[in-house]
This record gives sequence, C-alpha cells and structure tokens, in this order.
Amino acid sequence: MVYHPDRMRFGSFIAPYHPTHEDPTLTLERDMQLVEHLDRLGYDEAWIGEHHSGGYEIISSPELFIAGVAGRTKNIRFGTGVNSLTYHHPLILADRIAQLDHQVRGRLIFGSGPGQLPTDAYMMGIDPLEQRRMMNESLECLIELFEGRTVTRQTDWFTLRDARLQVLPYQTPRMEMSVACAVTPTGPTTAGRLGLGMLSLAASTPIGFTALGQHWDVYEETAKAHGKTVTRDSWRVVVNMHVAETREQAMKDVEWGIMDLVEYIRGIRGAAAGDDTVIGRIRNAKDAVKTLTTEGIGTFGVAMIGDPQDAIAHIEKLQEQSGGFGTFMFLAHNCADFEATKKSYELFARHVIPHVRKSNRNRAASLAWSREQSATTYGGIVGAMKKAISEYEDTKTKA
Repeated sequence: MVYHPDRMRFGSFIAPYHPTHEDPTLTLERDMQLVEHLDRLGYDEAWIGEHHSGGYEIISSPELFIAGVAGRTKNIRFGTGVNSLTYHHPLILADRIAQLDHQVRGRLIFGSGPGQLPTDAYMMGIDPLEQRRMMNESLECLIELFEGRTVTRQTDWFTLRDARLQVLPYQTPRMEMSVACAVTPTGPTTAGRLGLGMLSLAASTPIGFTALGQHWDVYEETAKAHGKTVTRDSWRVVVNMHVAETREQAMKDVEWGIMDLVEYIRGIRGAAAGDDTVIGRIRNAKDAVKTLTTEGIGTFGVAMIGDPQDAIAHIEKLQEQSGGFGTFMFLAHNCADFEATKKSYELFARHVIPHVRKSNRNRAASLAWSREQSATTYGGIVGAMKKAISEYEDTKTKA
C-alpha cells in the first residue's frame, strides 16, 4: 500500500548550479529571488547547498544564504542542504545552526551529509574513505548538543570537552533533522539509527530510483532495531524536473542552458568524461536534452521535462516505487532561463500541487452537485424572474 500524506509538502533543492561566465553576485541574488518566488507561490521548503570547489555550486555557507533571504520571505522553511559535517568542528557548527534557528524563528531544518565533492575533501586533506565514519561521529554529537546535553568526546579529528551550547535552538524539543541519502544504504542506516529524516538526492538516477524501496526498508528496520520511530512523512525526495505548458516548450526551455551543465560535469569528471562515455558523446543542446531525458546525465540522472500532466504522472511513479514520502522537491538545475524557471514553478503550483493534495475535491463535488440540482434550481430562478416581472407589471397597471 502506498502512503499518501494528508498534505504533501513541496520545495526546491538549490545547490545551486551557475556557469562560470556569469557574474557571481548576480547569480546569488537570482537564487534569493527564486526563494522569494517560491514563498509567494506557497511552496513549503527551500534547501540550500554547501560546496567549496568546481566553480558552479557557489554557495559555500547555507547558513549565510538562509540568514540573508529569510527576511525577504514570510512562510517558507529552509533546509541546510546539506551541511558537510566532515568540514566543521561539531560545536562550532551546532552554535551557528542554533543561532540561525532563532534568526529565522524556527523555520529551519538541519540537513547533514559527509560532503559531496571529492575536490572539497581533497583541499582539506580529508580521506574520502573516512568521511561517512566522520559524519556519524559528528552527527551523534550534534544531536546531543542540540538537545542541551554536555558532550565529551575524543576522535582522530575533533575534541569535545564538557562541550555545551550556551543558546539552544529556537525549536523545541529539537529542530527537524535529515540525513542525505544517495545510492548506498549508509544514509538510510544513519537516519534510522538516530531517528532522523531521510533526504533522497539521487531519485532521478536509475540506480537511485531503483533503491528507493530498499532504502525505506533499511531505514525502518534500522530505526526499529535502535528503538526509534520513523514515518514516511519525514522522507524527502529530490527530482530533476522542468515544467512548461507543453512538452515541446519544456524541451526548448532546457536547451537554453543545458550545455553549461554538461560542461560542468565534464569539468569535474575530467578524463572520466571521455568521448566514449555518455557525457562525452554529447555534441549540442538537443543531444544533451535527449540524453538527459533517456539515459540520464551523471548524478543529475534522468530528468522529467514535460507538461503538468507529465509531472503528475512522474510523482505517482515515484510514490509507487518508494511506497510513499512526505515531501517532493525540484532540483534547481538552472538549465532554463530565469523567466522559464519561474514559470515552471508557477505551473507546478497551479496545476500539480492541487492535484496531488486533492485541494479541489470539494469544489469539483460542489460543481457536480450544482449540475444535478440545475433543473430544480434553474427553474426556480426563472420562476422568480417571471414573478418579479409580473409583480412589476401589476404595480405599473394599478398606478
């Protein structure tokens, strides 16, 4: 049986991806304008990434970005998407997150992961083979700190000695926390063991899509084994998607900037993106869009590029594969220009969200009921009009 939340949440995962020929100041401003747009449209969440190399994913501090955009919004919640725990001392990170939670009045979700880009880890001398272990060590301490406990712990990369937060987070008893999950069972295992939410970032890739059901099983079984209770409502799924009024227009929109994304992937993969690879065989924007919607492109996977009905069908497919989740999020790929991107989110909000949430059930039922009653009610209206005319004529005659 597929889980359908009473009110599915919707949002955007903003890494972001900006080509190196654009002004960085203006691209950051555009990201903030996108979050404002999402807030006006009624989206629930905006998740902001942390990256330090590669030239495209230029937000290095999700906390700074969130603090900057929070005052420009009213209702949308913010996720750190995600804080790379292996790059930070847990006490300092906990302090920053607690302060930010106050500044946004509790509109914060703490997302965590080991760190995505290998070049980030390389610059800091971090062994990629140790990152998952390091993340777990940090996350265990962060939970205790957020809960107001005093922590003493010695590892090979940080020391905590009678450590405590002088200001606890705004949210009580604890802010919502989520763990990044991709393909391996590491993320679901960590999330289940600690009773945290799951953030599935690879649902657009064939292997990530296939793993969704398995990830839930691992998550649920691990949580039960450690005395934790988890729900599908705390599961977030991120998907590569663009929506336009027609499939043809959606494809055309994405052609605008997809080659920038292709160049980014080629850049970070280097020799691994040779001519004999999927990414290496792409020669132009049409090739790229075709590949993106069929074979898939690297970690961006297979995108859903189409109209609102296509988007609805894709969400239903995801629900069937996973068994159900609580939040659906766009991956903000920036392949379409800004106006087309905003239009995509608007079309989705107008047509897809109300369908998924069944927001118009009562309206449709009311229209159907009105149609059934039309013979009686319309006849009554006509009768009332005739009576009014007759009474007017009678009054006029008597006068």
